Amino acid sequence: MNSQDIIIAPATPPGEGGVAIIRLSGKGCLDLALDYFRASGSQTSPNSHVFYHGFIFDDSGSDVDEIMFVYMASPRSFTAEDVVEIHCHGGHQTVSKILQIFISAGARLAQPGEFSYRAFLNGRLDLSQAEAIADLIHARSDKARTLALSQLEGRLSQSLYKLKEQLKDILALIEAWLDFPEEELPQENIIQIRQQVESSIVQLQEMVSSYNTGRFYTEGVSLLILGKPNVGKSSLMNSLLGEERAIVTEIEGTTRDFLEEGLVINGLPVRLIDSAGVRDTLDPIEKEGVNRTLGKIKSSDLILLLFDGSQGFSSEDKAALDRCVHTNFLVLLTKADLPQRCILPDLPFEPLAISTKTGQGLDLLRKSIHGALIEADIQQEDSIFITNQRHQQAAISTTISLRRFLDALDQSFSLEFLAVDIREALNSLGQITGETTNDDILESIFSRFCIGK
Repeated sequence: MNSQDIIIAPATPPGEGGVAIIRLSGKGCLDLALDYFRASGSQTSPNSHVFYHGFIFDDSGSDVDEIMFVYMASPRSFTAEDVVEIHCHGGHQTVSKILQIFISAGARLAQPGEFSYRAFLNGRLDLSQAEAIADLIHARSDKARTLALSQLEGRLSQSLYKLKEQLKDILALIEAWLDFPEEELPQENIIQIRQQVESSIVQLQEMVSSYNTGRFYTEGVSLLILGKPNVGKSSLMNSLLGEERAIVTEIEGTTRDFLEEGLVINGLPVRLIDSAGVRDTLDPIEKEGVNRTLGKIKSSDLILLLFDGSQGFSSEDKAALDRCVHTNFLVLLTKADLPQRCILPDLPFEPLAISTKTGQGLDLLRKSIHGALIEADIQQEDSIFITNQRHQQAAISTTISLRRFLDALDQSFSLEFLAVDIREALNSLGQITGETTNDDILESIFSRFCIGK
């Protein structure tokens, strides 16, 4: 990406709408935009951060659209460069024509994520904040939005910068004593350093352990409904969705492949999977469906294992239970509106009795699903949540370096070795904020953004 070019792109998604926004960024973008803008009033030199009404015209002088025009002077803009936004009527032809005018005049169509990339290069955002923009745009629940906004506002960054300052102070102390090789590091300094490093490890461990919670809220979870045929799997799916999505009949084996639908359960984005009934069968199509179901067990974040409460516990039920022993699962006794006959083997938790006909137990089920997946309280104001696997791996690498440092300190290694471990820890933390991230990784990260973001 050439950061010296004037770039242009729609900042709103394509399609018909009342308003579309086209954004230009880069040195000289104001002069370029003014070449094709005629204000309704007498203002010839627009003030920064003020909207002006007028018209965009083409090289022939013909009006293209009635617009609102706003100039944002550097550094008070998203990219920290001069930025112009053109608020035109939404619609493919209008947006395309305006883009064509400015591209022909010398602007370049922005690459995916290039506006955010420039904001990062210009110090407007660090890398974790830039990544939070994409998370905020694609948030699938209010909790995901809250997490993304928190990261965009810099809560994760602030915590990391505090950790980095502590480690930099330790490194500075060690390097200062390197100038006196004949003397040992004073014991009071060793105690202080150990306390600071141990405290840093605790903070990093909390971040690492928060990853599953953060990931579940941002990426969503896969929820597999499992059980033998005619146990109520499709009825449960329809009840949770609030619509008749899956076919429900008295005939066993109706569902022969997966049905997947998205919904939000207690703030948690969920991909709900209705599967083929698990049983031995000679029907080749149903058998393939059962095999696919068994293959989904390991990849699912949570399994809802259903038993028909109105029937006895069968060998097919036991086979399904055995498949789930080493997974995260909840046991549900269905058809609670009927006389109950199912006697389950000993379980480490209480099964939930539900009825899709009366709605019994469904609210408790939603809470149980949330509780089985989310260990941390997202509402804690002082909590920092990691939502990105890259961040988690960097935090783990930092922790490993700091543990190695403590081991070296215990074994009275030379100060040179201690300094290396601290530098590696700082380098790993810098991977999150972008200070030590190489260009290939940066390009990969920003290429996943939308054009115009």
